[in-house]
Amino acid sequence: MKPIPETIWAAIRDGSSETCSAVRAQPGGQAGRTAGAVTWAYWAGRTDRARRGRHVTASGPVPDFVAYRAVRRGVRALLGGRPGAGAGRVPACPEWTVTDLLGHLTVIAGRVLERHGGHPAAPAGTAGVPELLDHWDDVGEELDRRLEVAGGRSGAVMVMDAYTHELDLCAALGVAPPEAHAARAPSFAVLVRGLSGSIAAHGLPALRLRTTAGEEWAAGDGRPAATVTAPAHDLYRALAGRRSPAQLAALDWSAAPEPWLPAFSWGPFTPPSQPGV
Repeated sequence: MKPIPETIWAAIRDGSSETCSAVRAQPGGQAGRTAGAVTWAYWAGRTDRARRGRHVTASGPVPDFVAYRAVRRGVRALLGGRPGAGAGRVPACPEWTVTDLLGHLTVIAGRVLERHGGHPAAPAGTAGVPELLDHWDDVGEELDRRLEVAGGRSGAVMVMDAYTHELDLCAALGVAPPEAHAARAPSFAVLVRGLSGSIAAHGLPALRLRTTAGEEWAAGDGRPAATVTAPAHDLYRALAGRRSPAQLAALDWSAAPEPWLPAFSWGPFTPPSQPGV
């Protein structure tokens, strides 16, 4: 196991707005598709304050600190019994290993904690899976408290990023995704708001998103002109840049999908050219 590069922890301390610039700078540690050249300022302006994207069949909101804790527990359950998994590749983020992905999660947690007045420290020792999990919990527990004090609604983008990567790990390890998860609803909300902005920017009519279980969102402005339906997991992965254009087109559309396919490339997300997991 190798020491955690100092540049990663320097990025936490300097408050850089680039989501994964330090991780991308490390050999073998390039950002996956939820990172890209996108800043937290982009997310704050385009998603957290957006008014587009309506959850038609909404349930009660889950506070961010509850959802984020659930992701950390889920990732620990996936990796806690697999200490040798760190060198494995993550197909949804093909330039990352499992260790790189965990390093990204700890970096983001540290940056958000710093923005809430905390002072995250670099962990001692080596950067293996067990050490990164422990450090993420240390930072996350303080962050949970600060998010709760802030009202539980200021960490939605971080929750979405972490939950998306938990699903990436499930796919990498061949584990079925969780059927129920506290982070699922708030993460869907962030992605729908982002797609809504992209649909509007492309000058497209609104699109209804529907799961096979009956949940619905309206993405874009005005009355939806078409509906796309898929199982919840597939719909989420489609919104999070994990489905190729061919996979997107193969979903259950009520109209020709081609006009809306370009809108699935937005912010940090670009559908892969090959079928995604």
